[in-house]
Amino acid sequence: MTSTRTAPTPAPAADPPPALAVSHLVKSYSGRRVVDDVSFRVTRGTIFGLLGPNGAGKTTTLEMCTGLRHRESGTIDLLGLDPTALGSRDRNRVGIVAQSGSERASLTVREMVSQYAAYCEDPWDVPELLEATGLAEKAGARIASLSGGQRRRLDVATGIVSRPELLFLDEPTTGFDPAARREFWELIRELRRLGTTIVLTSHYLDEVEFLADRAAVLRAGRIVAEGTVAEIRRAHGTLSTVTWTGPDGPQARVVEDPEPLLRELLAAHRRLPDLEVRRPSLEEIYLGLVSEGPR
Repeated sequence: MTSTRTAPTPAPAADPPPALAVSHLVKSYSGRRVVDDVSFRVTRGTIFGLLGPNGAGKTTTLEMCTGLRHRESGTIDLLGLDPTALGSRDRNRVGIVAQSGSERASLTVREMVSQYAAYCEDPWDVPELLEATGLAEKAGARIASLSGGQRRRLDVATGIVSRPELLFLDEPTTGFDPAARREFWELIRELRRLGTTIVLTSHYLDEVEFLADRAAVLRAGRIVAEGTVAEIRRAHGTLSTVTWTGPDGPQARVVEDPEPLLRELLAAHRRLPDLEVRRPSLEEIYLGLVSEGPR
């Protein structure tokens, strides 16, 4: 009698390690916590947004994640390493575009990018990089002659010339007009398509909604919401406003479930032509999350 052996069921593939894992991060200035127990993870190949008003702790968080500022407590895993102990080779794996880039107004665009490329082990080909960032036609132009949007593209070019696995963008489109912002967004999405993981800070809701796969909303140094934009909307947009005009004039009531109220109103009134149910917009949800109040 021949016996058969059942092949063992293969173990499920382990999830790849995140590009960035932040756990219980704390930073204080003059006894005031500006980053207060912040934790989040960034999956490789995605865009993660840190969203919040000015002073929420976004830039300080980013600076600790990149090793530019020491943390008070907590842990940071940056591509498997501690950001405060990165060697020169490891630093080529990380790109940083700060809020204000280097001026060097007398240099040309090509000279500026070439200087940065000279410090990298395996840099992008400079003409190819200028083409990818929309600067090919400005290669010979002095930096002083560039528009704000073109300078920001140059900041990105110098930030990714080392072909980083992980790119940090700190409020990349502040001061842009709407058309320039949209053009810049397409550049960021193209970088993700090429495999770059991106962490960006912003106080523009539409920017994070358009770009980010996941986001965390910061208020006064703490994360008050995290997830996809759709998940944040579902979790924090549960209240509805029911409005109508009754015998005593215009009425409004905020409820979690509008159906019982609607049944009550329709049973009590033969006609309610002004009856309306409105759920909060994403902007209203965001403003409610970042408004100062009980934390």
